[in-house]
Amino acid sequence: MTVLTWSDDRVEQLKKLWEGGLSASQIAAELGNVTRNAVIGKVHRLGLSGRAKSPSSAAPRQRKARPAQHMMRVARPVSRGNTALAHAFEVEMEPDPISYDNVVPMSQRLTLLELNEATCHWPVGDPSSSDFFFCGGKALGGLPYCAHHSRVAYQPASDRRRPAPKPTR
Repeated sequence: MTVLTWSDDRVEQLKKLWEGGLSASQIAAELGNVTRNAVIGKVHRLGLSGRAKSPSSAAPRQRKARPAQHMMRVARPVSRGNTALAHAFEVEMEPDPISYDNVVPMSQRLTLLELNEATCHWPVGDPSSSDFFFCGGKALGGLPYCAHHSRVAYQPASDRRRPAPKPTR
């Protein structure tokens, strides 16, 4: 391993080249037997800062005019978090004649204290009002909702993105 010391002559030559606007790589090549990083380190230790700009970098470059491009962004489906363990609910739903469009019979309505695993936990109304209740219908196995409310709660991603069909006349 060769240890190179910076002689006074080499330091003076480094200062002149640095102030002349040469890059560290160019100075290293000019001095010989020294690396670019050694030149940068010596420049910093000497406290050399402002150096002359090379003629090519002194004048600002003109930017090329680019034609206006109209980019169309396409939305991509986003999945957040760990989806490897996410539940995939694939339940075949039979029509539920009891609860249709949030019309729940009075005998089926439950309060919070009356809910259990076999009843539908779908909230109906404003929780701060006195006429708030839960659906109370027969819950599907392993789900907290009845067939009707499960269809509302667990929509396939493709159906959520598709606009609602327009009524035909």
